Amino acid sequence: MSANGNGHVGGAEHVEVQKLTSKAKIYTRLQELGTFYKKQFGEEPEFYVRVPGRVNIIGEHVDYCGYPVLPMAIDQSIILAIGRTPKDSKLQLRNLDEGKFSDFSCDLKSVNIVLPKTGGPAWYNYYLCGVKGIQEALGGKWRPLGMKVALSGNVPPASGLSSSSALVSAAVLATAHVQNMPLDRKELASISASCECYIGTQSGGMDQAIAYLGKAGCAQHIEFHPKLKGTPIVLPVGKCFVVANSLAEKNKAASSDYNERVVECRLATRWLAKHKKLPNWRQVIRFIDLEDACDLDNASYEKLVEQVLIKPVYTRADICKELGITEQELETQFLTPNTQHMQEFKLRQRAAHVIQETGRVTKFRDICEKLAGRANEQDTLKLGQLMRESHHSLRELYECSHPDVERLIDISAKCGVSARITGAGWGGCIVAMCDSIDAAAEYINVLKREYFAHLPTHILERYQANDFNDAVFATFPGNGAELYVQ
Repeated sequence: MSANGNGHVGGAEHVEVQKLTSKAKIYTRLQELGTFYKKQFGEEPEFYVRVPGRVNIIGEHVDYCGYPVLPMAIDQSIILAIGRTPKDSKLQLRNLDEGKFSDFSCDLKSVNIVLPKTGGPAWYNYYLCGVKGIQEALGGKWRPLGMKVALSGNVPPASGLSSSSALVSAAVLATAHVQNMPLDRKELASISASCECYIGTQSGGMDQAIAYLGKAGCAQHIEFHPKLKGTPIVLPVGKCFVVANSLAEKNKAASSDYNERVVECRLATRWLAKHKKLPNWRQVIRFIDLEDACDLDNASYEKLVEQVLIKPVYTRADICKELGITEQELETQFLTPNTQHMQEFKLRQRAAHVIQETGRVTKFRDICEKLAGRANEQDTLKLGQLMRESHHSLRELYECSHPDVERLIDISAKCGVSARITGAGWGGCIVAMCDSIDAAAEYINVLKREYFAHLPTHILERYQANDFNDAVFATFPGNGAELYVQ
């Protein structure tokens, strides 16, 4: 390990401060953002931050239940140009896309995140989440040091590729550097995950973990229990992953759908914990904690769900009776503010998906480790089958697909390509596994011809100019967060 330019320890566990050169993969984007920064603030930025989006290969809606996932960082990223203004406490934010995102300024002596009653949070609130996360982490050591920040992002928003979490994570890294904190990747990932609650999202931690722990050439098997751990997983040689954006957008912070699933999983866990006579059942809110307490394996857990959660739909009265709580307790202690309207709960289906999906992640990892980067037709066919099973479960048990996503899945199936929805769902992207780069190119052309060319006119006008290359593309595993100085 080496010492970086800020006196922090560098290496795999820390974000190193790198010298910006023309060899940087995103040098052109950084140059463009630097020019914009100078136009806005009349000076050169001191440093740059890059945080990637991600695509999750398998393991959807299991991270907030404590279970491992298998994502990879992608080329698309949020980048920031930052300058310190230590003589004042003002935060000034500018977005390269000036026509879509308005300027924002505030005093860091009082970080106030105001959420709208309807619609999604303003773009700058995601940055404020990151600032507030570092403020909370530092406690009495926090200093309201001013920052001038310019932002550029090419992660498609509301697509399931983690644009919002990438922005939160970028803000955490930038603020930590300004505050002279040690840039420990795992610590910053944990801070980034926890502070998304400031915009109302009950994050599970996957997006932030891969944003910091991503490594070029590998997916990451990310565990959250008993502590955050990332293990590089070499994918089968020759396999190429394609991301296709349905362009049906879903902002998870602007809807209760995501938090409804989190709440249903927590209620199911408590129901099962009470059935198992655990004295602390109220505090058992993740399936993995119940697994530990009762020494369950994946098969016995699935059987427990089938035997105990027998009804397809549970009412408020059902839950209050089983848990021995009042309806007021249900609302105030068991539901989140944006899920207090819920009247019915599908505990059986949500639990079944999580436990089965967790088993699929384990199988996928085991096959990849067995192959050790080699190609074996029988084993790689199993990987494709696991991806298809994952999508079926997300559609039927978790009910987070979308008609436009299903069109992409149907076209993929006709091409003989294994694909699944990725991200929170209700629109957004699919991830597909192709046998080679050439096969991926052919598959992409089919999607352009049979899906994208038939989209409504207002969408065609937006994407057709560059042949939909922003909406459907091959991708390879990339590095996690990076920090550059001039």
